[in-house]
Amino acid sequence: MSEDRILGIDFGGTKVALGLAGRDGTLLATRRLDTDAQAGAEQVVVRALAAARSLLAESGAAPAAIGVVSPGIVLPDRILLAPNVPGWEQLRLAELVAAEFPDVPISVGTDAKAAALAEWRWGALAGADPAVFLSLGTGIAAAVLVGGRVLTGANGAAGEIGYNLLSPQDTEGFASGAAPLEEAVGGRGLGGRASDLLGRPVTAGELFALAKENVEAKELVTAALDELSMHVANLAIFLDPQRIAVGGGLVRSADVLLPALADRLAHAVPFPPELVSARFDQDASLLGAVALALGE
Repeated sequence: MSEDRILGIDFGGTKVALGLAGRDGTLLATRRLDTDAQAGAEQVVVRALAAARSLLAESGAAPAAIGVVSPGIVLPDRILLAPNVPGWEQLRLAELVAAEFPDVPISVGTDAKAAALAEWRWGALAGADPAVFLSLGTGIAAAVLVGGRVLTGANGAAGEIGYNLLSPQDTEGFASGAAPLEEAVGGRGLGGRASDLLGRPVTAGELFALAKENVEAKELVTAALDELSMHVANLAIFLDPQRIAVGGGLVRSADVLLPALADRLAHAVPFPPELVSARFDQDASLLGAVALALGE
């Protein structure tokens, strides 16, 4: 068995990704599971840990370290700002993983921040300072790196731009249970509005494809991109980053998404940053878990 293998586990709102990687970030074996969020948090963790055991057995490897990432702020006794899976906020995630893998060093953290670390270490943000990783998927978040270190904030919530207010009328925001920007432009919110508009179930990815020929879909996408690009431009004005890398599920529609963001950056920001697609596309958070296990 190799002692140079790192196990990464990425718990997401719709899927769980597991991967066994070398210390250079190369994924050697992967596995994916549906989260089945409505069945609750406990079953997700149980199935993921069983799959991790199976993956290790098939690979003949013992992990030197384990990295685990999740939406929200992962604390020892709970997870904050992670409402998508019932019961998720009550999980003691590090303890649950440690019980399955005693004597193995375990690191836990926020998925978007870990993904930023992976992109800086091995991907599209290498050498950029400051750098921003913009995660556009089921939820919306940003992660900032300064000198290659992720800015966590006083409460671990730096970059949680899904809670950005949309107008002066958004006087409560988080206090009212809302995440205004995430609900407006995140994959879940877009998919829900598209489904209502078109009278059938539609995902955000399908919406972007439909926008090329359907007038109603195009109007919805245009409004969402106008809103999102304004917030990204304000973020760039505030931070003056050298480079922004865009990842997450919505980057599958990069042909529509990136030009809209680039245009707003070019016209609104005094010193427009370089805008690129994340190198790891859908694996950024999984590799972020690996990077987290290796340490910054």
